[in-house]
Amino acid sequence: MSETPYRQAIADYIRANANPPDKFSHQPRVYRLACELAEGRPFDDDVVFAAAWMHDLGVFIGHRPEPLAALAVWDHIAYVTAKAPALLRDFGFPVEKIPAVLEAIRTHLPSGEPTTFEGTLLRDADLLEQLGAVGILRAVSKVSRDTRFPRFDDALSVLRKNAVTLPALFRLDSTRRRAEARLRILKAFLDSAAEEATGIEW
Repeated sequence: MSETPYRQAIADYIRANANPPDKFSHQPRVYRLACELAEGRPFDDDVVFAAAWMHDLGVFIGHRPEPLAALAVWDHIAYVTAKAPALLRDFGFPVEKIPAVLEAIRTHLPSGEPTTFEGTLLRDADLLEQLGAVGILRAVSKVSRDTRFPRFDDALSVLRKNAVTLPALFRLDSTRRRAEARLRILKAFLDSAAEEATGIEW
């Protein structure tokens, strides 16, 4: 990664705004994964960097609504695509690249249909983060602090779904190869959790 003032400004802003704090490490991991997934194919590194670091801004406490009714219908993609342009300009990010950053963010969800290679890299990297040891840590850390995860069984249900559904969503062969080891780890964990808690409600 080339060092530029705007990259440091983006990272500093996300570090200051990531809440809960453990959400911060997701951004550098997604950026690194996205770069690795390219496997030498050319891409705009600035666009991938900014999209990877900014894509989850709308899920941070302080940026998302707190009332449960509002949170249930919250569109964090609309939030970040509305807020990111001014932030990126303030950071000194190349203005002509902002539309490409927003497009990558817009299509990064599992339901998204990336229209650019940068968007594909971001989406595949973000999906890959939901598998393996990191995927387990991210899901389990949400138990009791996220309305979707009141109990451990809720986290396990999401992890089971991820193991079944996410592999079919990858766009890149490079992602599929990297997913194999993560899937083995995730499935072994799920099997062990089921065996150790036989007949017990999580």
